[in-house]
Amino acid sequence: MLALLLALAPAARLVAQDSLPPRPEPAAQIPDSIVADTAGAVPLGARPVSPTGALLRSIILPGWGQAKLGRKLPAVLFLAVEGVTLGMALKANSEYQYLRDTDPDNAQGKALEREDWLVLMGFNHLLAGLEAYVSAHLWDFPGDVALKPMQGGGVAAALTLPVRIP
Repeated sequence: MLALLLALAPAARLVAQDSLPPRPEPAAQIPDSIVADTAGAVPLGARPVSPTGALLRSIILPGWGQAKLGRKLPAVLFLAVEGVTLGMALKANSEYQYLRDTDPDNAQGKALEREDWLVLMGFNHLLAGLEAYVSAHLWDFPGDVALKPMQGGGVAAALTLPVRIP
């Protein structure tokens, strides 16, 4: 009976107990002087680039979409992998050209090595594009995921999801 009464009673909003920060004003209501002061800062909740734009940027140059989203570490890692695979593909190509002219019987192995590096480069482009696409979609997702060590060993994952009940 008590549960029925509590369910039917109008809920009073307890603002002092509300742990969520106030919602930001829509961009149309922010004065131009404040927008000018932030000079290049991305407003809360606004994506700097669309998911498709991030995907295309990272397929063209791995790390570009991540850099546009402000994710510097993944951008550097994708760009570094791109540099290594490009350098190794050029090296294998140079060795293949040399072996093709001097020892054609052993040149086939170098041709396969060159193809392997080119496949890795293509995979890096695809992975960078997909990562940028997903990151752009999850731009405004709350980052309240935490890994905590447990007593006796192991790691526990915790996700905090704020729920607002009117």
